[in-house]
Amino acid sequence: MMKRTAQNRFKALTSACVLSTMATVAWSQQPSITWLGVLPYGRWSWAYGVSADGAVVVGVSNYLGGYGSAFRWTASGGMQDLGTPGGRVSYAYGVSADGAVVVGTAIVDYYSDWGFYNYARAFRWTVDGGMQGLGAQGGDESKAYGVSADGSVVVGSAVNAAGQWRAFRWTASGGMQYLGTLGGGWSEAYGVSADGAVVVGWAQNAAWRWRAFRWTASGGMQDLGTLGGYESYAYAVSADGAVVVGWDYNAAGRSRAFRWTVDGGMQDLGTLGGDRSEAYAVSADGAVVVGWAGGRAFRWTASGGMEDLNTTYASLLTNGSVLNVAAAISPDGRYIVGWGDNAATRRTEPFLLDTGFPPRGDVDRNGCVDDADLLAVLFAFGGQGYRNEDLNWDGTIDDADLLQVLFNFGSGC
Repeated sequence: MMKRTAQNRFKALTSACVLSTMATVAWSQQPSITWLGVLPYGRWSWAYGVSADGAVVVGVSNYLGGYGSAFRWTASGGMQDLGTPGGRVSYAYGVSADGAVVVGTAIVDYYSDWGFYNYARAFRWTVDGGMQGLGAQGGDESKAYGVSADGSVVVGSAVNAAGQWRAFRWTASGGMQYLGTLGGGWSEAYGVSADGAVVVGWAQNAAWRWRAFRWTASGGMQDLGTLGGYESYAYAVSADGAVVVGWDYNAAGRSRAFRWTVDGGMQDLGTLGGDRSEAYAVSADGAVVVGWAGGRAFRWTASGGMEDLNTTYASLLTNGSVLNVAAAISPDGRYIVGWGDNAATRRTEPFLLDTGFPPRGDVDRNGCVDDADLLAVLFAFGGQGYRNEDLNWDGTIDDADLLQVLFNFGSGC
């Protein structure tokens, strides 16, 4: 019955709007780099997150006086200062799939009879409601680093009554939930799966060494181990929670980007010829990893290994500009953001790299939007959950996903 309903919907969509829309809609599939600039009077800025369609980028930029302020950038509106709740500094670290929810950390100032103080507070910003402080549990401070695809789950760390930073998972209904440690005193959560069920970060073990962890409600906090060294840190997780990326100190004491899987454990992703690398983000299916290696932004895939984005996209980097760090990637792996040296302005600025792949509507990621992609969406129609058929990354496979295939049918073929 579901397939028949989807087939009927498919026929209605094609007869109603495909011919007229395909004549007017033309999406660019060519690689491009956009430098995002800085806030007024600023001298530097960094990007930490990107929406599913590459239309929204978040991060931090300094402004008059040298303080950093969280920003939300769009192509139409440019860089928007998200402000600070009673302080002078804020950082935006994560953004929901649709770009409407931003999370981060703000430094709040206050005065007392004893003098001037400031403390960190996690925030959740929305287009309609502005910046909302998420509070703390037991202590005064908290920081937010990651957010689920729909913006409803936030992860980070907060100070408990004993003065220790502890990883948390926040929801509007449940507030802050501490996730514990690996036997030590401190922990921090940095990444979260699309549905908010899997959390990753780092925690101290009984020997007070930092170890990458993967947390679930049923299994608690799992130590992901190391690559032969003594510490590891997890920064991001795939949509389904099965792939974790980050970095670790190897036996030689050098940082190495890693990719961990449930079945295969921790894999060293290598370097770009130097002795250090760190992974910061991963695509929804866990196939594409981005990060930093010896001052150069990298992208890693199983088939291609670690590649220098400055080499791959050299034709887009004019006048000696350099991509230093790749900090985030869109779910489909097409958009990469981070920061680098913009030679035209002589500033450190965020970049938005549109790699052009996969083309919009390319469900199976073979470079061609064709019948196979239509059928993939058609047979998954009505399904829930974040997967490749969910092209607009809203958690439901529906009309919007079918239309995206139809509007781009034939691209790349």
